Amino acid sequence: MRPTGPELARCQLTHIPQASIDWRLAQDQHAAYVRALATAGARVHALERLPECPDAVFVEDAAVCLDEVLVLSPSAILSRSAEASSVAAAVRGDREVLRLEAPATLDGGDVLRCQDTLYVGQSTRTNHAALKALAHGLLPYGYRVKAVEVHGSLHLKTAMTLLDEETLLVAPGRVNLERVRDLERVSVHPKEPFAANVLRVGSTLIAASAYPRTAERIAKLGHDLHLLDLSELAKAEAGPTCLSIVTAPQGG
Repeated sequence: MRPTGPELARCQLTHIPQASIDWRLAQDQHAAYVRALATAGARVHALERLPECPDAVFVEDAAVCLDEVLVLSPSAILSRSAEASSVAAAVRGDREVLRLEAPATLDGGDVLRCQDTLYVGQSTRTNHAALKALAHGLLPYGYRVKAVEVHGSLHLKTAMTLLDEETLLVAPGRVNLERVRDLERVSVHPKEPFAANVLRVGSTLIAASAYPRTAERIAKLGHDLHLLDLSELAKAEAGPTCLSIVTAPQGG
């Protein structure tokens, strides 16, 4: 994870209007998020803050970390180009590195791994060139890449995430599910279209407390749910997944 500061007010926005961000409250909410990671059993590694990069707190976008390989790609947002090097140094370990080259642009928030399949969102941040390069580059590692159209959402994970290995939480109007198969689906409450972004850490699901009706649906399925106030971070189009890269020891 990476802390933030006053620079968050200069973040890039795509699908929501600009709103005043209380960065001190955002820091407090981020600190609560980090505590939730630790409570869920994660060992948290903090990167240095990058005041010159307003979106750097959203570390998930800087890299795609798989068991055997770390994927790095140019960002569609020029101000984010300095983020990847420190993220890569922190998570690479013994992984090989797959570097996508321009004109490819890809954000980690557009990549959802379901075992050996990667669903990759076609969004304003991830383009067709990246999809082709990713599919070709990951073929030797045994991964399949499936493109998924995203509508009215910053990233694929804004519209769908995994509750467990067999169940998706989805916002049906924001994602085309034609290529998503063999998974059970739970829809967010229709009055909570941005509720589909939840983060799995071990057996715990971390979710935003702003969506109580969807949280009730998840809890009824028997999941261990940890709700957090992420209201200031949400003004920057943030959800629980984008604030960290969750890795595991290779082979684990």
